[in-house]
Amino acid sequence: MSGFLQSIDLPVWLWLIALVVFAVVEAATAGLVCIWFAVGALAALLAGLFGAGIVAQVVVFAVVSAAALAATRPLVRRMTAGKAVATNADRVLGAAAKVTETIDNENSRGAVYVDGKTWTARSADGSVIHAGERVEVTAMEGVKLFVKLCEKTEGAKV
Repeated sequence: MSGFLQSIDLPVWLWLIALVVFAVVEAATAGLVCIWFAVGALAALLAGLFGAGIVAQVVVFAVVSAAALAATRPLVRRMTAGKAVATNADRVLGAAAKVTETIDNENSRGAVYVDGKTWTARSADGSVIHAGERVEVTAMEGVKLFVKLCEKTEGAKV
């Protein structure tokens, strides 16, 4: 057995080390980080064992790694895609609202009534908006709405 181990070229040992390192890194991480390189290193290791030269081994590593990446990309995309939880809360974006409590960002006060609910509100531009004013919802952060004063329109209802 020791004669066989001594007959193995240095590049084969390097591919074996690379394979182990890539496998350990892959096992230690939560996502798919370098599994493609582990597959490529395995292919290059086998190519080296069958007598391929170093240039051929590097080409095999690159081609097999790229092919493994291309073949598994749709799976990886599905696994890593963030799953958005639909809450329907974003339906208030762009909606008209009525200020029920004066909005004052400096004092962390303010509320608006929109879509049948009262929301904590802040002014998008930092200005004070008095109760009874009509505003438009421009953004949402958590359960807080950011609003801007609407232009005065004749007969507008909120």
